Amino acid sequence: MSQLIDITPPLAPGAAVFPGDAPYRVDKTFQIGPGCPVNVTSVSLSTHCGAHADAPLHYSAEGVPIDRVPLEDFIGPARLIDARGDGPLCRPEELLPHLDDVPPRVLLRLADTLDPMRWPEGFRALAPETVDLLAERGVRLVGVDVPSVDPETSKELPAHMGFLRHDMRILENLALREAEFGDYELIALPLRLEGLDAAPVRAILRRV
Repeated sequence: MSQLIDITPPLAPGAAVFPGDAPYRVDKTFQIGPGCPVNVTSVSLSTHCGAHADAPLHYSAEGVPIDRVPLEDFIGPARLIDARGDGPLCRPEELLPHLDDVPPRVLLRLADTLDPMRWPEGFRALAPETVDLLAERGVRLVGVDVPSVDPETSKELPAHMGFLRHDMRILENLALREAEFGDYELIALPLRLEGLDAAPVRAILRRV
């Protein structure tokens, strides 16, 4: 049986979200006890809480929502690459040695450690030229272990705009620390949330 590696960070009340975004909340609707045979829970959360897939609608008023993004991009061969470094942006030259015969999905470990309960101020992001390079190599999806492919203070979102130009998919907030670098099968299907800008995913890797 092939080994499954869960790259989805746990979600719990108090989980870190983009400053000002809606937090993750849990409420008990029903609880097992006298006269009640079941537990039923309600949750509320931002579409960008925890591991999630961005839809083009997130960064373009004319972009398609998450329920209309092709699912094929979220399943298939993927490569996990060590993209940690000193600079605030991952540059194209850092990835070039890892792109021989690269599959259509690339996961980039940008951080040494991440605590899902703490907002990672100043996290490393992607240079727009890096997005262009990956598109030139036929990459259709890029996943990162940080909250955004752009720096948290960015207003122009140049990396997101690169993904929009190339019609590529984005996964953010993955938990990549426990996986070895190399090639896998990725399965990371977004929930079918009609008309929305993003959706949570349960992301796993399977060794090929």
